[in-house]
Amino acid sequence: MSITENHYPLLEAARLGDTSALDRLLQVCQPDVRRYVYRHCLASDVDDAVQETLLIITRRLRSLRAAAFSGWLLQVVRRECRRLERRLFNLDPYDEEKMECWLTTCSDETVPLDLISALESLPEHYREIILLRNFHEMTIREVAAQIRLTTSATKSRLRRARQLIREYLLA
Repeated sequence: MSITENHYPLLEAARLGDTSALDRLLQVCQPDVRRYVYRHCLASDVDDAVQETLLIITRRLRSLRAAAFSGWLLQVVRRECRRLERRLFNLDPYDEEKMECWLTTCSDETVPLDLISALESLPEHYREIILLRNFHEMTIREVAAQIRLTTSATKSRLRRARQLIREYLLA
């Protein structure tokens, strides 16, 4: 990544709202973003992913620390490539239109029953994490301690459990 400690003043100026510093920062980042996108995206999505990544940098830069920028940027590229790939293959389990359609076709009486069925369809380790987090209202740290996992593993398992519930409901 060409963002080094030498670029921290530029990054800091851009964070504080200096538009010329932001323009320069985007110029400095673009070659690296494009290189990362080529590694992580389908060839047909390269230009879209680069453009979206640069827009995300512009929108979210103010909330970042300079030292975290390079790692954050790589995560943005990966996430954007996955989003474009899911959209291309219609694999997005978080499609809000599908969820909205499901909610409008269900009556108020069937939604709780469908949710119970979705929970019952989960493997035990996913069901447990959903129940602890969403029904017992435990924090991620409390859940992690209860099931003896790291917080990052707990978050990952929770995300997967929610994804499985959504897939069940939309199937």
